[in-house]
Amino acid sequence: MLVAGGTDVYPNMKRRQYAPETLVSLDRVQGARGVHANGHLRIGAGTTLTEIAEHELVRERHAALATAAGLVSTPQLRNMGTVGGNICLDTRCNWYDQSLFWRTAEGYCMKTHASVVCRVATSSPRCLAVASADTVPALIALGASAVVANAQGERRVAIADLYREDGISYLTLERGDVVTAVELPLEEGWRSTYLKLRDRNSFDFPIVGLAAAVRLEGATVRDARVAITAVASRPVLVAAAAKAIVGTRLEDEAIAAAADAVHKAARPMDNTSGTISQRKRASRVFAERALRSLRDGS
Repeated sequence: MLVAGGTDVYPNMKRRQYAPETLVSLDRVQGARGVHANGHLRIGAGTTLTEIAEHELVRERHAALATAAGLVSTPQLRNMGTVGGNICLDTRCNWYDQSLFWRTAEGYCMKTHASVVCRVATSSPRCLAVASADTVPALIALGASAVVANAQGERRVAIADLYREDGISYLTLERGDVVTAVELPLEEGWRSTYLKLRDRNSFDFPIVGLAAAVRLEGATVRDARVAITAVASRPVLVAAAAKAIVGTRLEDEAIAAAADAVHKAARPMDNTSGTISQRKRASRVFAERALRSLRDGS
């Protein structure tokens, strides 16, 4: 397995969720770290979450990403964790993220043992582990792309297209692919924000995360993107929410319509903290709060 900061890989190995024979460190890959602007913003995959959260240009032009990076875990782990690692973060589930001792006693799940049913929904043909990366909905809302390299060269993939609705095979990357950078457009008129619900505000994974970005001409929305995470096995770009606000001045009625679309798109399962109804309702509330804050410039 490849490892960057190791803040997800090493704890998972400790719990024996997987046991790779060999780890290949990306820490010394040349050019894999740093934030550079040249017509667009390019962030090396090895750039730490702390560096992103504190970077002046990121904070000024891509506030949702700076906020999301600053809300990941604790300062110590943000100092080690990288944006590339967060993009590739393993899916999570109450039945999966347990010690080997716990899983041996309680019973394994489909994610580690293919012959076993999904313990969240025993009739499900696929694993329902949930996407939990904070930076990903922010990157989607900001129109970012990932630079993916392999032995044949490199290609650019829209961040939203890196994922599939499958808790086991959650990335569309092929064997040998490595995320080397993230690229974001530098366009005028955009505002963005990220909101996160978690059990403990000091360090937990999201049980709902929502990012919203709007491009304003005066007070009128000319373009928009809204993305949510932690309510499915992949982050979700809610096109209907954007459609509801484009061409409006973010009146309360338009915001309510967008929030309805987000609420409809959120389909949490009983696989992480919080109740299903709490997380479902939070998706609507977060959409309303995020869009009002962008309207009011707060």
